[in-house]
Amino acid sequence: MFRRKLAALEYHNSGAFDCKDEVGFRNLILWLEDQKIRHYKIEERDNLRNVNSNEWSTHFEKYLADVSCPFKAQERQETIDWLLGLAVRLEYSDNVDKYKNCTADNARNDATKKTDPLINLDVNHPDFKAGVMALANLLQIQRHDDYLVMLKAIRILVQERLSPEAIAKANRSKEGFTVSLEKHLLGFDTGDATLNEAARVLRLLHIEELRDLQTRINEAIVAVQSIIADPKTDHRLGKVGR
Repeated sequence: MFRRKLAALEYHNSGAFDCKDEVGFRNLILWLEDQKIRHYKIEERDNLRNVNSNEWSTHFEKYLADVSCPFKAQERQETIDWLLGLAVRLEYSDNVDKYKNCTADNARNDATKKTDPLINLDVNHPDFKAGVMALANLLQIQRHDDYLVMLKAIRILVQERLSPEAIAKANRSKEGFTVSLEKHLLGFDTGDATLNEAARVLRLLHIEELRDLQTRINEAIVAVQSIIADPKTDHRLGKVGR
């Protein structure tokens, strides 16, 4: 029902969007406001940005009133269609010269072009900064003055911790394995067999924590090196370096 409008707005999930999915619905509303409608100032979008809040529906109702939507929040399909129509109108008004001579063939050709998404990225745009900051806060990544550096750190974290392979590896590590306590020498004797076994368990747990700490340190070193070793790139100038 909404696929054509979503595709026209270049929404990333236009083919699989389901208005009955609450999370997908809230994320779409946030995306429309962040990227297309922009009725609120950036700092005023925090209530919509908090999609997991129990108060989100209340803030959404206020948002509909603020943009003069004639439908209520309960009329979900009508509301989405109206907001998409508003976004399309605003997108056209912002880019009249781009679309006035647009034909179906041109649109199809543009859709098939494979370009670097960072080429035309405006790193000084408030929406870009707000999006990177939101991701950094969500993933608990240290803030940096250079938003491209933060974006690269986010990419590294997603690739190393949130990829299907990393998740599968983490799930396998949680399954654990059987350890024979008799094969591990304690190094001292408490005089009680039960206490000796408990001490062996504590020692093994401590060793496992040290190994995990070392792994995290190694990952941090690799992540930092991959950032500082890469020269700063300004795609707008087509230059590498300052």
